[in-house]
Amino acid sequence: MHLTLHVWRQRGPGLLGGFVRYAMTDVSPDMSFLEMLDVLNQQLLARKDDPIAFDHDCREGICGACGMVINGRPHGPQRATTTCQLHMRSFSHGAELWIEPWRARAFPVIKDLVVDRGAFDRIIQAGGFITARTGSAPEANSLLVRKPDADLAMDAAACIGCGACVAACPNASAMLFVAAKVSHLGLLPQGQPERDTRVVTMVAQMDAEGFGACTNHGECMAACPKEISIDFIAQLNRDYWKAVVSRTPQAARKDGGDG
Repeated sequence: MHLTLHVWRQRGPGLLGGFVRYAMTDVSPDMSFLEMLDVLNQQLLARKDDPIAFDHDCREGICGACGMVINGRPHGPQRATTTCQLHMRSFSHGAELWIEPWRARAFPVIKDLVVDRGAFDRIIQAGGFITARTGSAPEANSLLVRKPDADLAMDAAACIGCGACVAACPNASAMLFVAAKVSHLGLLPQGQPERDTRVVTMVAQMDAEGFGACTNHGECMAACPKEISIDFIAQLNRDYWKAVVSRTPQAARKDGGDG
């Protein structure tokens, strides 16, 4: 396969960037997208040019590290697929590919295709955990969980935090990510003691990070490689307003949950 790549190059945060054109020849259709970029970087290094910086780790579609917008779509054209699991056979011979980083104020570009997703980490630190000491793993049947709740919790826990939902949303909203992280704990017995505090503090941190508001475009679910449902956003909204109404005005102000 022969391809023409237009890759976003930016030397550092706050610096001007732009697309640079690269011609790729003899690309195997069995390569993954990241393997194709590896080959391009080898060619750039051989010419003593600066290689393209991009995020990756497991290359198995489970870590959430890889992420780039390909021809306007986060992770590329294949549904329910991360960039590292996208293969070049998804593109036609002679195709032109425009490759750029996630675009969101809360995800500043570090270099080339790498963005700082530390905002997600800070949202998790704000409440995406339980503080109860659990000790060693309990016997599976000692704490009963309704099958529908267990299934929904697993669906929400499938979120890998890649940020595709933010990149796809015209408002750069992180609601699908936050909803998944809030819901998978809120559906389980272990998550109940801090359920109200969790949703209020995580939403407050999301707002503080500069993510946009959700206006129900649904692009987040379409771009999510794990197909997280926007039903969790509805659940998040219910939990949030229930928590805000049930808390005293003083407590709500303290956690930033009163808007």
